[in-house]
Amino acid sequence: MKSFPMFIRTSGRRVVIAGGSEQAAQKARLILKTDAQIVIAAPELDPELADVIRSGRGTWHRGPMTPALFEGAAMGFIATGCPGIDASLHALAGEGRCPVNVVDQPALCDLTTPSLVDRDPVVVAIGTEGTAPVLARQIKTRVEEILPANLGGLAAFAGRMRRAVAQRVPRAQRRAFWRWVFAEQPRQLWAGGAEREAARSIKAAIKVGAAPDAARDGSVTLIGAGPGARDLLTLRAIARLQEADVVFYDRLVDVEVLELARRDAERVYVGKVVGACAWPQDRINMLIVEEARKGRNVVRLKSGDPGIFGRGGEEIAAAKAAGVRVEIVPGVTAACAAAASAGISLTERGISNKLVLATATGAHGGVLPESVDLTGPGTSTAFYMATRQSKAIQDALLRRGVPEDTAFTLAVDVSKPSERVFSGQLRDLHEQIAAEGITGCAIILVTWPLSEAVAEEAAAETCLLSMAV
Repeated sequence: MKSFPMFIRTSGRRVVIAGGSEQAAQKARLILKTDAQIVIAAPELDPELADVIRSGRGTWHRGPMTPALFEGAAMGFIATGCPGIDASLHALAGEGRCPVNVVDQPALCDLTTPSLVDRDPVVVAIGTEGTAPVLARQIKTRVEEILPANLGGLAAFAGRMRRAVAQRVPRAQRRAFWRWVFAEQPRQLWAGGAEREAARSIKAAIKVGAAPDAARDGSVTLIGAGPGARDLLTLRAIARLQEADVVFYDRLVDVEVLELARRDAERVYVGKVVGACAWPQDRINMLIVEEARKGRNVVRLKSGDPGIFGRGGEEIAAAKAAGVRVEIVPGVTAACAAAASAGISLTERGISNKLVLATATGAHGGVLPESVDLTGPGTSTAFYMATRQSKAIQDALLRRGVPEDTAFTLAVDVSKPSERVFSGQLRDLHEQIAAEGITGCAIILVTWPLSEAVAEEAAAETCLLSMAV
């Protein structure tokens, strides 16, 4: 290493920022995360820095810049925008024995600013000694995905409890106690948003002087894996996968998504095919409950969103009936992903003011004619599990009055490398699906636009309402 990473205490200390433009403001944003006394030295300040002064978070030094400005400061940032002035200020800071970071001049930097993952008081700093800042940002993104947004709250709470732990928990048991706090039930509860329950659990363990000896309670988490691409998962979904002891998944979940789970997590394939379930739903319900009762963290990984045509309700009901804690982590549903891939909006003023999500296939594989019952002018309808029923959908929409030249969008394997997106007119829907040989995972989007007369009437009503108000 050419630079040694360490954390510098800022409490009760000054940090000098020389410069009054955007470059200086960028450094101020970093230091505003700390409790340092900020000194901004510049003849003029941009609006953001001026607001820092007005808020009382910093003081403005408008006089001459001398070594005395830097003496005793924890650190300094030099960002005037002029290379010559920056070099001169670097020399003055050296006389004042203050280590500084000089923006865009690595050779003059005593300090470099890392990419930060901020979960105050937990802070992760990532540096490349100035060689590859883009790589540092990429690593930061991955770490952001892993660490729950509220992790710092748990660390802060643990810090407040340290004295009580030292008084009540025997020294020989403290390591096990803190491992339980940060690796087992309290951490899981806190990450799931149940901070009060986690705090009560920790305080109860402190009161008895040890972490619980009994097997920890298990849980079931239904995670929406999205349409396929793993970078469309939420940060919470990734965090839960990292905590899972066993993951139940089906055929629509991409292998790359599974790779985000803990390496030692058990993976169980519960493949389900439209019209032919290799794993009956009641068996899946029974298994996830059994695993949770063993004290394991169970993840049920479902494509799209678990609450939209994913039979998530049955698994939730089974877990709740067994007294097992359940969490639902939403995912990007196919309709939204398909529209994004096609570059279209599902709703648009004056064209579509209603969105209907419908399945065209019933529980036993039969067509559901009521899937078009809510379709009307100004409606966008997303048909799930619909390619095998495309002729029935086409005929039902035409009977309902949808113009035969209405555009449709067909998206196949959305967000996966095999993704395909087609468009055409409603009259050709079934024939085009047959011609393309599409039988698998696809979604059909049809928007019946508001007619001009309807749009004009709606506009007139809006004007009347505005006048009345």
